[in-house]
Amino acid sequence: MKKVLSILLICCLVAASLFAAGSKETQGTSGEKNISDLKIVLILPGPINDQSWNATNYAGLVACNEQLGTRMEYIENVQASDYESTFRNYSERGYDLIMAAGTQFDDAANKVAAEYPDTTFCVVNGFKADYPNVSPIFPKEYEASYIAALIAGEVTVNGKFATIGGFPNEAMEKLLDVYEAVAVAIAVDRGIAGASATRSYANSWDDIALGKQMAETMIDNGADTLFVYANQVGLGAIQATKEKGKRFVGFSSNQNDIAPGTVVASVIFDFESFYTWAVERFYEGTLSGGQVHEAGIAEGIFKPIYPDGFSGDIKGRVDAGIAKALTGEIDFQSMFK
Repeated sequence: MKKVLSILLICCLVAASLFAAGSKETQGTSGEKNISDLKIVLILPGPINDQSWNATNYAGLVACNEQLGTRMEYIENVQASDYESTFRNYSERGYDLIMAAGTQFDDAANKVAAEYPDTTFCVVNGFKADYPNVSPIFPKEYEASYIAALIAGEVTVNGKFATIGGFPNEAMEKLLDVYEAVAVAIAVDRGIAGASATRSYANSWDDIALGKQMAETMIDNGADTLFVYANQVGLGAIQATKEKGKRFVGFSSNQNDIAPGTVVASVIFDFESFYTWAVERFYEGTLSGGQVHEAGIAEGIFKPIYPDGFSGDIKGRVDAGIAKALTGEIDFQSMFK
C-alpha cells in the first residue's frame, strides 16, 4: 500500500510541475497575470480618425488586442489641462500599464508616476524617465523624416521646401532638421540652384484652418514641396497644397488617398509592430524603467508607401538611401542644429 501511495504522490508531483511549466507560457513577470488580464489604457491627444498621429497609435492598440490577446482600452481627445488627472484616474483604478501618445505627456506622466509606483507609465515619443516605473518608447522619427526627405528631394521642381511642426520640442526639431538638410542636399545634387527650406510651428495639433492658412502663405512665398508633422493641422495643409497645385509628402500614416496626385508618397510608422513589441516587453518584464527605449529604421518601423505609377527610379534611390542608414553611413547627429 505504501508503495502505491508513493507512486501516486510522485505522479501528482510530476503533473503539478508539468502544469506549472505549461502555465508559464501564458504568464509573464507582470504580476504573474495572463496577458489578457492586464489592465492597459492608451491616452490620445486627438481623435482616432485624424489620419495622422492618433490614428497611427490607435492602429497599434488594435494590433495588440488582435495579436497578443490584450484588452487595451483608449481615451481620445485628452486636453493638456487634463493630462495629470487622466493619469491619476487610471492609476487609482489599478491599471498595470498606462500608455500616452506624444512627447507632450512627458511631464505629467513623470509627475504622477512618483505617486503610483505600482503602475508603469509609457509615453510614446517620450524623452523623460525620472522614475523606475516610467518606460518611454521613442521611435527615432528623424529616421522617418530622413526617408521623407529622400522622396521630397527627388520630387521638388524648384528646391523650395516648406515644413510645419506642431510644437518646437526636441524630437520635432531633430526630425525637421534632418528632413530639411537631406531634402535640400538632394535638390542641390540634382542641380537646382538656391535650394532652401523654410520652417514654421503651428503651436497646435488640431487647428485645421491654421494649417491651411500657413501652407497657403508658404506656397505663396515660393515653396513647392510641403512636409507637415502636426496631426490634424496637416489636413488643412494638404487641402491648401492641393488647391495650389503643389506637392506634399505624407508622414506618420498613409496620407496618399487624402489627395491623390498632391500627396506624392507617404512615410508610415508601423506602430502595429512597434506597439506589440513594447507591450510584449512590458509583459515579459524587459521594458526596463528609468530609461528610454528606441526603435527606428533598423527595427523596420518606418516604411515608404507609394501610389500607383510612382517613379521606379526614385524608389530605387530611396531604397539606396535607406540602405545607407542601415549600414551606419548616415550621420544623423551631424544634422541636428
